[in-house]
Amino acid sequence: MIVAVIDIGKTNAKVALVDLGTLREIALCRIANAPVRQAPYPHHDVEALWTFILDSLADLNREQRIDAISITTHGATGALVDRSGELVLPVLDYEFDGPGQLAADYDAVRAPFAETGTPRLPIGLNLGAQFFWQQKRFPAEFAKAAAMLMYPQYWTLRLTGVAANEVTSLGCHTDLWNPWTSNYSSLVDRMGWRRLMAPVRPAKDRLGPILPELAQRTGLDPQTPVFCGLHDSNASLLPHLLSDAPPFSVVSTGTWVISMAVGGRKVELDAARDTLVNVNALGDAVPSARFMGGREFSLLTDGHPQEWSEDDVVAVLARKALLLPSTQQGSGPFPHRAAQWCNADDLDSGQRFAAISFYLALMTVTCLELIGGEGPTTVEGPFAQNPLFIRMLAAATGRPVIASETSTGTSIGAALLASDGAAVMDKGERTRPPSERAWRDYVRAWQSAVQT
Repeated sequence: MIVAVIDIGKTNAKVALVDLGTLREIALCRIANAPVRQAPYPHHDVEALWTFILDSLADLNREQRIDAISITTHGATGALVDRSGELVLPVLDYEFDGPGQLAADYDAVRAPFAETGTPRLPIGLNLGAQFFWQQKRFPAEFAKAAAMLMYPQYWTLRLTGVAANEVTSLGCHTDLWNPWTSNYSSLVDRMGWRRLMAPVRPAKDRLGPILPELAQRTGLDPQTPVFCGLHDSNASLLPHLLSDAPPFSVVSTGTWVISMAVGGRKVELDAARDTLVNVNALGDAVPSARFMGGREFSLLTDGHPQEWSEDDVVAVLARKALLLPSTQQGSGPFPHRAAQWCNADDLDSGQRFAAISFYLALMTVTCLELIGGEGPTTVEGPFAQNPLFIRMLAAATGRPVIASETSTGTSIGAALLASDGAAVMDKGERTRPPSERAWRDYVRAWQSAVQT
């Protein structure tokens, strides 16, 4: 079976074809994804994305028959639609700081961390804060809403005409979901939103075939099923839930680096350090932590890996050239620290790239420690292709690290929603902790510096 996975990331949007027989991507279309900075507030360009999705489905289907469609998107995003499925307000960009204007009012009604596992986050990173702000600032438009949808299910609505919600997006630091009771949080009832929440469906539910006009537009079979879909980092986690024995950890990398611990040691999560409870595709709570590592990488490198050599690695380790957090402040395990370089005068480009890679790995290690991560760590997404990141991650955890071979780990997990079995994908290369003392010394130097 060939599954077309629509993957809307914060930085890029993709449509990937996944062969369920081999669990490999066999084709990929991609575009940059940027918000529209126009009135009434910065918002996602859903019409441009919709055109891209339909064009990609048509192009890919001409090359290889598409048997099913699955959806995955970034979190902290939702849509308000009327009875005809049209948006009553644009889909707000979570990096817009408008919701912060009503922070005190929102804090008075939001559910506590103990109830939801959701930390209080800045800008629009709590979806509940977005909906609250939209209701207060645009009451007439909000009153026209017939349904509140999580972002993956906004796209399934457009594909099938069926309104639904799903727990991985509801449980992604929204303030809207109680993972311990598998029900909506007290905020939802306090605000009178429960009546607007579309029915909750499992991620692997078939919501229906594509709409007839879309079959005609794309050339797909009119009976092509569309699955409910899920949040992107949980898509990365799903293959491991189906095939791996706990304890293990998964690090999903993209704009955000999301660390998730399965079967790890019990720890008390620290809401002030961007730890949280995610809800996986099976409905279970997963201790998680994150930082904006992909964004930091882009800012530090202009988005491009640099040439480096083993001599660069030896030099950086020997002089302990350190990048300390945080390049992106306001989130992550060190939200209030300002980034600084130490012992880094006159680094050449290769050495600088090594130090940046080590910084990103050590931030990830901090996240894993905060959530009780144990066992081997699998890295999904772009950072899996960075051997310096992988080696430092292994050195600092003292555990094996597996670099996923897929270009985007989310696509495999999302495609598995269309599978009746739990096929095991190739895991990729396993890296064991380096034996040289210089790696351990570097880790200790970095960790000592961030504690001062």
